Amino acid sequence: MNEVPDFCSTQCYALGMARMVSIRELRNSTTKVIDDIENGTALTLTVNKRPVADIVPHQLTRSPWAPSDELRRIVAETPADRGLLGDIAAVREALIEDG
Repeated sequence: MNEVPDFCSTQCYALGMARMVSIRELRNSTTKVIDDIENGTALTLTVNKRPVADIVPHQLTRSPWAPSDELRRIVAETPADRGLLGDIAAVREALIEDG
């Protein structure tokens, strides 16, 4: 098995580098692979060493909230485009005129 270090780039479905699992390993060790997934391990399914699918643990609920530090990091790394404030003002004026 190829072990890849776990780290998280974003909180949304990008779960970091997943452990690679070949189609053969999935077929021969299905119970072990399922146990890994149930224990929170994200997997990348490969065919002939080529990634074909990501298998991630199921989440019943997902919080819509992100920690404030994460939001600050996102805003710092990806500022809004220059036209955003103008677009918001135009929408706001249209809503006020319709109201």
